[in-house]
Order: sequence, then structure tokens, then C-alpha cells
Amino acid sequence: MSWTCRGREALSARGFLFSRHNCTCATANRNCVLRRCLQYHFLFRFGVMASGTLYTYPGNFRAYKILIAAEFSGVKVKTVSEAPAFVLGQTNKTEEFLKKFPLGKVPAFETTDGRNVFESNAIAYYVGNEQLRGTSPIDQALIQQWINVADNEILPSSCTWVFPCFGIMQYNKQATDRAKDDIKRVLALLNNHLSTRTYLVGERITQADITMCCALLQLYEYVLEPAFRDQFVNTNRWFATLINQPEFKKVLGERKLCEKMAQFDEKKNEKGDKKKEEKKEKVKDDKKKKEEEDLNDVDELELAPKSKDPFEKFPKGNFDMDDFKRFYSNESEKDSIPYFWQKFDKENYSIWFCEYKYPEDLTKTYMSCNLISGMFQRLDKMRKNAFASVILFGEDNNSTISGVWVWKGHELAFPLSADWQVDYESYSWKKLDANSDETKKLVDSYFAWAGDFGGKKFVEGKIFK
Repeated sequence: MSWTCRGREALSARGFLFSRHNCTCATANRNCVLRRCLQYHFLFRFGVMASGTLYTYPGNFRAYKILIAAEFSGVKVKTVSEAPAFVLGQTNKTEEFLKKFPLGKVPAFETTDGRNVFESNAIAYYVGNEQLRGTSPIDQALIQQWINVADNEILPSSCTWVFPCFGIMQYNKQATDRAKDDIKRVLALLNNHLSTRTYLVGERITQADITMCCALLQLYEYVLEPAFRDQFVNTNRWFATLINQPEFKKVLGERKLCEKMAQFDEKKNEKGDKKKEEKKEKVKDDKKKKEEEDLNDVDELELAPKSKDPFEKFPKGNFDMDDFKRFYSNESEKDSIPYFWQKFDKENYSIWFCEYKYPEDLTKTYMSCNLISGMFQRLDKMRKNAFASVILFGEDNNSTISGVWVWKGHELAFPLSADWQVDYESYSWKKLDANSDETKKLVDSYFAWAGDFGGKKFVEGKIFK
């Protein structure tokens, strides 16, 4: 006999297809094959089975599209992004995390049944529903098309334009101008496409809209001032429609559009470049003068290449920096911090406290974290003789950066090399007394990422090693 019930009619209306099924149990038998298939189909299609845990960091725009998709599909997603449960650069480098997610990147998603998915678009697809993914092959293809446009045409140009305004990336005028032109071209493409459409694909919101909106978010917030964006009326209308949807608001909160385009601080950059060039010229002149003197005083065979390590002029001391870094990386803080004080050479190494001088310029916490990472990258050649723990405190639009540094010698290290002078003037620097209890308490807190920190909220820490 064929299986019939009101539930079948309701599910048929939502797109389920049924075939005849010989069953005498109607809807009561738990072993009914059709019943079990329907349960599985319903759970998969409407998201209940996709629940799980999302690992990310606060303010990660790549996580936004996942969480918004989950709001639309009704999927329950537990977000782990705050310390101590998740600390970017630490938690995602552990053996346990890498077994699940070999690339060590976030966002990363662990389902309730123990399966692991990484890459933000894949996770968004998984937690979404059929409407977001597309109800036909052509819709699915078009959705993927616009997702690719967001990832390949918008995000790279967006980062090139926005990040230098906050010191996250080095500024390059030609690259920034090219990025502005690329963004304008894509906005025009969207504007034309949306002239006869409410959404990018079909008559309802899909993952294409969610991903594209999240890719444009920092542009609309920081650089697309009215004079720039007013020509793209349809794109603006579409963007405003999306960010005011309840599902978007629950993840993004209230978002204010840019009133004045954020600008790269050219004066500050010119000052830094001028100092850097003057330093290089001085080094060049001193080197030339020294070479001329040496040629007059010594035989050519006695000339040897000079060391490029600015720290070489300081006594070697007995503190093995590499040994401590290995111990710190492989052991817990309760062992590694006492080990530091046991091995630290106070005579030949110094401890410094730094604090970012322009906290009012810090906006999104993820951008502030990138600011720290960018500084670390530019100081790469300093790693052999230095160690640091730098922490971001606070929240979006109300944060501070400070840290503890250890390096060879007792003078401020950054003037020793022109290559190290890009970022350090944005921080205040104070040499600490290695013998004081106050210094010990401060160092212990920063190395362990644990303490009262004057009541400041820990967001994320980064280690320079």
C-alpha cells in the first residue's frame, strides 16, 4: 500500500519526492525504510545535522558568512573564538588541532559527529540550506560564480586598499590606485546586474549575497565614502537591504557606512621613509669612509667581509636564546617561565615594555592583530637575538596593544638596523629593571598570557620567536 499522511503532503510542498512504498505500519513503525529516509532527508536538508563548533578569532570576516548562513538555515553553531578556549597562533598550532585541521587555519568547523571541515566557503555550504546553496544546477553555478568574484576580484583589492590605512600592510601608491580601479569596476558590474534584480541569484537571498556582502563590508565601512559610492545606486540598495536583515544583524550588529574615506598617513610614512633613507645614506657613507681608511692601513688579504648582524657588537653572554625558545614552545608556562629566569643573563640582555601610542586608531580586533603580525614579519632578521610576547586587549573600537621584549644588549635595538625602523616609533618603549619584583610579575603575565593586566580584557597574544 502507498504511504500517506498529512506530514507527507506538508513535506511534498517543501520539495520532497515520494515513491510508492509497501508498508502496513503507516507512520508508526520505527523500522520503516521510508520513514528513516525521510528523517535523514529532512535533517540534512534543513540543517539540524550540520550543527557543530566553529573555531575562529573575533571579528573574522571569513567567519561572518558562515554564521549568517547558519542563521538562515537554523543550524546551531557554537563559536569558539575567545581566550583561553581559542588563541590564534597558539591553539591552532597544537598537535590536537592540526590532527583535525592540517593547515592550521581558521575558520575551521567540527561537526557534532566528529567530522572536520576547513575553508570558509566549504563550511558555509555545509551549514547552509538548499535555498542558500541553490535549488537547481544553474542557480548553483551562478551562486558559485559570484562567490568566486567576491574571493578573487574584491577581497585582494579590498585588503590592498584598506589595510595600509591601519598600518597592517605596507603602502604602495600604484597598488592602491589599481585596487581602487578594480573595486570600482566590480561595483559597476554589480550595479548593472542588480538594476533589474533584488538579489544576485533568484528572488531570495543565497550564499552568493552573503559572501559578496561580507567581502564588501570593510570597504563600505572604511573607504567607500558617499562621493565614491553614490554612483552605484543599485549596489548600495542591495547592500543596505542585506545588512538590515535580522539574520545579518544578529551576526554583524549595527553597521555604519563610511562618511569619510580612511586615508593612509602619508606624512607619517614620509617621515619614516626619510629617516630610513638618511640612516641608509649615513651607513653607506660611513662604510665607504671606513673602507678607504682600511685600504690605507692593512693589506688587501687581511680584509674580511663584515658581519651583517647588528647584535654582533654586543658581548655574547651566556643566555642561549634558541634553547629558551625551544623550551618555551614545547613546555607549559609553569615550567618555561621559571626556566627563563633561571637562564636569563642580566648582564648582557635587557627586558623592555612597549605600548602602542595610537589606540584611538585601532578599530577591528582582527585588524589590530594583523598590525602586530606585520611588525613581526618586518623584524624577521631580529629573531635570532630577540623574543617577545605582545598582547591585544579590549574589543572592537576600544583596544590597546602592549608587550614585553627581550634582546641582546642594553640599548634600544631598532635603531641598530634601518630595516627594523618601520614600526617601532609607533610604540613607546621603557627599559625594565630585571632585578625588580614588579618586572618579574609583568614578564610572567605576558609570557603566560594570564594575569589581571590592570583589568584589561585579553583578546589575543602573539609570540615573536
